[in-house]
Amino acid sequence: MKSYAKINIFLKIVGFRGNYHELKSRFILYKELYDEIDLVDRIGDGLIIDNPFDDNIIFKVYNFLENLGFANELGEFFKNHQVKLIKNIPAGGGLGGGSSNAAAFLHLVNDRLNLNLSKDKLMKIAHNIGADVAFFVSKFDSANVSGIGEIVEEFDDDIPNLDIITSPIFCSTPKVFTQYRAKFKGFDTDLASKLCLMKSSQILSTYSNIELNDLLKPSQEIYSELKIASNEFLSGSGSSKFKLKI
Repeated sequence: MKSYAKINIFLKIVGFRGNYHELKSRFILYKELYDEIDLVDRIGDGLIIDNPFDDNIIFKVYNFLENLGFANELGEFFKNHQVKLIKNIPAGGGLGGGSSNAAAFLHLVNDRLNLNLSKDKLMKIAHNIGADVAFFVSKFDSANVSGIGEIVEEFDDDIPNLDIITSPIFCSTPKVFTQYRAKFKGFDTDLASKLCLMKSSQILSTYSNIELNDLLKPSQEIYSELKIASNEFLSGSGSSKFKLKI
């Protein structure tokens, strides 16, 4: 299964909920960049073959499903199977690779193990796994995402052709949000609401990168080597950028 990247066309912070940040954002699937995930015959130890991350979010999905009452089904299946994960989406790049993997694993297990979980139930599980997971579970090409990521509304969009510019810089999302809050100067809720009504192509041709992403400035304050040109836009908390294809 292809586990696609996402791009944030815009990301506006509109409120605080305890330690969490409420947002309004346009998420789009970027299908030219993806990880690959499958459930294959077991060839070694562990849940994931050559696991690239000790804290892989796939473990969180597995444990949640166990606690939901599927421990026997999971144990029986994974006695003879493992997760094969091929990573292409860079970590710490603002492209949602881990969240995408979690959603893909959730769909694969639901289908292969015949758990018969409805899409509504899968979305509720996703909310408990991570902020971006619900969008990937939805499989929408474009959506307005709000709350702390749990509200996902499909959007009838005009998505332009985009190029992603990846970076070796690892941007820590928690650190970027902490920096945002430390330098907080107010919410632009009017612009956030306006952007939710606009097509992505119109948004990118109308507004600047600093207007569209409230995390651009705090990301650059922490990671001074993160440079962005006037025709480039930051996805999420960085470090990946994107621009319109010429």
